[in-house]
This record gives sequence, structure tokens and C-alpha cells, in this order.
Amino acid sequence: MATITAANAIFTLSIPAVFPAPQQLQGYAADDAFSTEAVEPAEVMLGVDGIASAAYLPTLTKTIINLQADSPSLFIFDRWKGAQDAAQEIYLATGAIAMPSVGKTFALIAGTLTRIIQFPSVKKILQPSQFEITWQSVIPSIL
Repeated sequence: MATITAANAIFTLSIPAVFPAPQQLQGYAADDAFSTEAVEPAEVMLGVDGIASAAYLPTLTKTIINLQADSPSLFIFDRWKGAQDAAQEIYLATGAIAMPSVGKTFALIAGTLTRIIQFPSVKKILQPSQFEITWQSVIPSIL
């Protein structure tokens, strides 16, 4: 029987100006490693005569990454933001996600770091930090 385990999913990230070689993200939050928001690739309008019209819209895709407070991958985001702050410039990333359990991969093109938690929330234990990357495009394929 095939499984839908997330345990073997791999997310790699490369920021050519900071990390030219792909870096594998590790140390995800317990129940929420990474996710994506829904996109709206079309706009549909209904005329007063009841005839629908539709138009294609290019979309951006946001990916949310949740890392534990002790994740060894936190430095990737800290250095990415730090390099941008120092240069007062945006550095785009590329990424790849492999999901062997469902036989899919996703190429992530032209990503911008759009949200970063600078340090974890301090509660009973340190909380996961969340990062958002907005991709120009996401290209799915079969393994």
C-alpha cells in the first residue's frame, strides 16, 4: 500500500548571491513543516444577460515554512535577510520540493523573502518561526 507520509519530503533552497549551492531545509515544526496558499488563476464575471466571461491571470505563489527554534536551517533565512539588508537589495531564490510518497516534484522559480520572524516567540518553550517566500512560478512534475 502506498503512503502519503510527509517524513520523506525534501525542500531545498538556493539564493545565488548568498548560498549558490542548494541548502536542504531541516528542523521543521512538529505538525506544520511547510505549506502553500491557494492561488486564483482566473477571474470570472457574469454579465447581466447571464453569460459568463473568464480571463486568465498570472499568479504568485506564497510558501509558508515553519522551523523549530533549534532548527539548523534558521541561519539560511537570517543570512538571506542580512545580505539583503547590507546591500539594500533583493536577492531571489530558487527552490525544489520532492514528495516521493506521491511521486511529485515542484520547481520553485524566482522567490522573494516576503516575511521573516526575526526570533522565536518565548513561551513555556521557544516557539517555531515562520518564513514566507513568494514565488514567481511553481512548476509541478512527476518523479
